[in-house]
Amino acid sequence: MKLLITGGAGFIGSNFIHYWLYNHPEDHIVNFDALTYAGNLDSLKDIEKSPNYTFIHGDIGDAHAISATLKDVDTVVNFSAESHVDRSILDPAPFIKTNVSGTQVLLDAAVDAKVKRFHHISTDEVFGALELNSEDKFKEDTKYNPRSPYAASKAASDHLVRAYHYTYDLPITITNCSNNFGPYHFPEKLIPLAITNLLEGKKVPVYGDGLYVRDWLYVEDHCSAIDLVLSRGKVGETYCIGIDMNIPNIDVIKKILKILGKSEDEIEFVKDRPGHDRRYAIDSTHIKKELGWQPKYDFDTALQLTVQWYQENKNWWQKLKNREKEYYEKQYDKR
Repeated sequence: MKLLITGGAGFIGSNFIHYWLYNHPEDHIVNFDALTYAGNLDSLKDIEKSPNYTFIHGDIGDAHAISATLKDVDTVVNFSAESHVDRSILDPAPFIKTNVSGTQVLLDAAVDAKVKRFHHISTDEVFGALELNSEDKFKEDTKYNPRSPYAASKAASDHLVRAYHYTYDLPITITNCSNNFGPYHFPEKLIPLAITNLLEGKKVPVYGDGLYVRDWLYVEDHCSAIDLVLSRGKVGETYCIGIDMNIPNIDVIKKILKILGKSEDEIEFVKDRPGHDRRYAIDSTHIKKELGWQPKYDFDTALQLTVQWYQENKNWWQKLKNREKEYYEKQYDKR
């Protein structure tokens, strides 16, 4: 099988390429990526010369390039997206361009190429926010209620994907995942930022009161779920992916501090971001019952593995943080 992975130089995309080539060595991967600030080919150094891997530098908004790339492709897995909420607040335009317009161009090309499956990676953030002390969880039929430019752009792309299924009979599937973490995670996100700051002898910035609750999913478990959806998922279906464990951000930070032998004095509360959603929670019953998916890693084990990876791969993340130094200083002002 030949797969086109859009956004394969990003965090989840690069992990998925590693996962797929390890578990499906007979398949061929084409990685199509625009190499924005979050795209990093260093994440794929170990496979760049593999005969089953091809990299193409391009933008999914480029109809000609996408159409040429889709020749003989069986399956498209669309990871390509601007994905950082904070950056979408600073400048929404790139999110609309890539996540909405880019997805539309990619869908048109997939219809013309008659691909056998178009799988779209989405997020739980399209569903909005949950009350902090409630027991509610997001499900496949939860009404969309995006509350940031990023979430709105992803919600729009989800709607487009479904529309192309019903209008053009494109065989699609969608997964809405919770917050991912693990190796190759760009160090502006909560977990890698905390780990790398502590490894640099810096404090850890925490928005507001730190009581924002998320469901954390180890990226390898996410990849295994996508694998199941591609092989056994129903065309036209949506699957929510999470580990059904909700934990406040401040507790995540405390766990990282404990792993690294640091005190809570290293926490630095900073000005909250606008429209910060209080709580996300995923109900993954559907994918577990229908496809038999189960996460391999519990949160604490996965967090330990993630800390260890950043300890062992300083050369990978240090240059990324140096390159984005001005952004970090601007974003994490003290209160």
